[in-house]
Amino acid sequence: DGGNVEIVDITRPDDVHLRIRLDSNSEFLQWFSFRVSEARDVALTLHLDNAGETSYPPGWHGYHAVATYDRQHFFRVPTRYDGERLTIAHTPTRDVVYYSYFAPYSHERHQDLIARSLAAPGVRHELLGHTIDGRDLDLLCIGEPDAGRKVCWIIARQHPGETMAEWLMEGLLARLIDPEDPIARALRARAVFYVVPNMNPDGSFPGHPRVTAAAPHLSPARPGRS
Repeated sequence: DGGNVEIVDITRPDDVHLRIRLDSNSEFLQWFSFRVSEARDVALTLHLDNAGETSYPPGWHGYHAVATYDRQHFFRVPTRYDGERLTIAHTPTRDVVYYSYFAPYSHERHQDLIARSLAAPGVRHELLGHTIDGRDLDLLCIGEPDAGRKVCWIIARQHPGETMAEWLMEGLLARLIDPEDPIARALRARAVFYVVPNMNPDGSFPGHPRVTAAAPHLSPARPGRS
């Protein structure tokens, strides 16, 4: 779920060569996410050889990859970019470690978010429809619409690789439905909120940064290009 990497050479753990996979039917690539096993106390040097060919290479300057052991707590690891490839250098303290472009937000966690939100009073669910791959497009409705209330739409992950947007949604929903929060109560009294935590589940699951399951062939947006 959300994984994206191609193995080039894993003969030596101190000189691993990988590539970021293209989105389906497009030229976009930026997101990566993968697991390394049998890694405890092994000095890993992981090269993403095609980082310089990604949709936004300047984003690698000053960047540090995200790692996790338990998929709940995340930390940054030493990472360098030489203009062509991105190199992660890390010695895990556990047998299995996960590395990603940003902290992943799985479809399972999305389902937990929907279920947890619906346990709060005043929260309703609507099914906007189904994706090409058959996944639900979930909409959470907070508050009762009437003529005197504003209507606010909040949507995330039009670009599926922007996992940070759904992490934001998790915090936003937790506060917005909190019955003890005075600011949230005031907002709910003035507006009804329509929240779509993930607009592109078909792109999220296969680890795409930009497209859905049915994207046309597109050229990546780069600085200086329209």
